[in-house]
Amino acid sequence: METLTWGFAEARFLEYLRFERNLSEETLRAYAGDLQQFAAYAARVAADGSGLEVRKITPDTIRSFFASVHKTMEKTSRARKLSTLRSFYRYLNSMGLIEGNPAELVAHPRIKSKMPAFLPVDAVFHFLDALAAAAARPGVSWRKSRNWALFETLYSTGIRVSELVNLDSEEVSFAGGTVRVMGKGRKERVVPIGDKALGALKNYISAFDVGFSKAMPETRALFRNARGGRLTARSVDRILKAELKRCGLWQHLSPHGLRHTFATHLLNAGADLRAIQEMLGHQSLSTTQRYTHVHMDQLMKVYDAAHPRSRKK
Repeated sequence: METLTWGFAEARFLEYLRFERNLSEETLRAYAGDLQQFAAYAARVAADGSGLEVRKITPDTIRSFFASVHKTMEKTSRARKLSTLRSFYRYLNSMGLIEGNPAELVAHPRIKSKMPAFLPVDAVFHFLDALAAAAARPGVSWRKSRNWALFETLYSTGIRVSELVNLDSEEVSFAGGTVRVMGKGRKERVVPIGDKALGALKNYISAFDVGFSKAMPETRALFRNARGGRLTARSVDRILKAELKRCGLWQHLSPHGLRHTFATHLLNAGADLRAIQEMLGHQSLSTTQRYTHVHMDQLMKVYDAAHPRSRKK
């Protein structure tokens, strides 16, 4: 049987993910990083010193890898790396390159389900109104207007932070009240955007045109950094934490938390779960359900109002 080297198999798998699955570059980097970290470990412990050959990887090899990182790696990271290995071997099986999947014989780490962090409605209003007030002060940097527009847009649309920073100016329809988003797997969707967010965007674009040096490089990017380039997801996270503190909100909230907040508030206000799924860009409804957080008192109100045998009837 012909030798199947890890490098060859990994390259084929990543090509499949890029061209057949249409995964984003960020996701591809995560897959590649997981595979390369495991491969480096497996190569070090290869018994015969002949290098890394895919068919020689056993369940025990994988278990020993996870044992080696048990104290230094979070359960969620270990679970993701195991899922990567399982997907890798499933692909090799489907291509007839190998039989069996040693990763399937390794137990998946048990992860406790965490309720997603989100802000109550009053806290969101306080936060966004404070950003709007800061942007309206005379003589402030155009970046204050950008920050207001950033988080109004994120809360108004519920899009991913990666989708937010990849928005181009022409993808916002001010007349139609929509945003065209390129989501996971390069799937395009159109989501509504509210008047408050559109007003913040107009304010930001106007402030940018006045305050930004015309000598800076041109870009189609909607949200820009101080050098004129496209803002990054990491920068948005840093800006959010700083602005929350300035507003007196000390909750630990990521940009993803504003996406949770968007979904939670819509559901609590009676929005259909399928509609929320479409706006969030989820393939599975079960994924959307994990993004929504409904208080028990809200559920009790719905139950008491709707159930024909409620004790309060």
